Amino acid sequence: MSETLPRLCWQRHTLHLRNPFRLSYGVSETRTSFWVRLADDSGWGEAAIPPYYGVPDTAMIAVWEAAARRLEPFPETVEGIAAWVGEEGPAPARCALDLALHDRLARAAGVPLHALLSLPPPAPLSTSFTIAIAEPEEMARLAREAARFPILKIKLGSDDDAARLAAVRAARPDAVLRVDANAGWSAEEAVARIAQLERYDLEMIEQPVGRHDIVGMGRVQARTHLPVIADESVQTPADVEALAAAGVAGINLKLQKVGGLGPGVAMLRRARQLGLRVLLGCMIETSLGVTAMAHLAGLADWLDLDAPLLIADDPFVGVQYEGAGRVHVPARPGIGALPRSDGA
Repeated sequence: MSETLPRLCWQRHTLHLRNPFRLSYGVSETRTSFWVRLADDSGWGEAAIPPYYGVPDTAMIAVWEAAARRLEPFPETVEGIAAWVGEEGPAPARCALDLALHDRLARAAGVPLHALLSLPPPAPLSTSFTIAIAEPEEMARLAREAARFPILKIKLGSDDDAARLAAVRAARPDAVLRVDANAGWSAEEAVARIAQLERYDLEMIEQPVGRHDIVGMGRVQARTHLPVIADESVQTPADVEALAAAGVAGINLKLQKVGGLGPGVAMLRRARQLGLRVLLGCMIETSLGVTAMAHLAGLADWLDLDAPLLIADDPFVGVQYEGAGRVHVPARPGIGALPRSDGA
């Protein structure tokens, strides 16, 4: 927990993954998440960011320490949250405050988060289920074990992507397959590799090139009929504008990398105005953060909200996965997540 700071406190969780998570950046078996709580448990938020984003815990804690010592009262309107949170500090630290303040207002009003934000009720869309990079046989095994999920997201960016994707497709000929390279290729490599991979009947290609190579993203999109979806490249409103201008098909919106619901909803609406399709995603975070994001599903084309399924020791109960991986948001006021000891 934090020091004796009555306005808010925070608690670090080490999340253990059910299977080692290998991406083009490296491999991990645990991830870190912070649970941020306002005074009297009136609102909760979460901060979670992968180590490859280079955000130190100390930088996030500094934001919460400063917020805990502020004298201004918590905002009493949604419109006041952005100014209270401010623009200083890492995006996941601001996201945790933003979520907690929204949660507080929705709980006080006795309404679910999407109602507070005047959003349509969340559509029960199916989430994709992630298969991390491993040997082809292991990826095929994991794909078979995920038989209840009709949509699989396949992490690539290895030395033999075609063999890995072929193994998954052979194991799951029925599945919708999405490919995520996690910025693992150059634009030239991406064009060549996608030409090889298209034969496996893919739905989309996510972040084929580096975060800052937005022009390259557009060049890749121009050379394939598959939708190219930006992920790491989407962190600010200006990124949405640049990606639309470059001609990509859509964006993967994640609250942790954009700073919370306030900027997230604004970026989602702007993406729609620009003709971009929207995938709602998440980091490796708990059911607290994922449930908050799921409240935006009424405005989304696709969902990639499987993080609670990848964690062996999720401390919260929130979104439920029914039938063919369909995501259902609890009807409770606020975000709607509960500590696992209190949840059903």
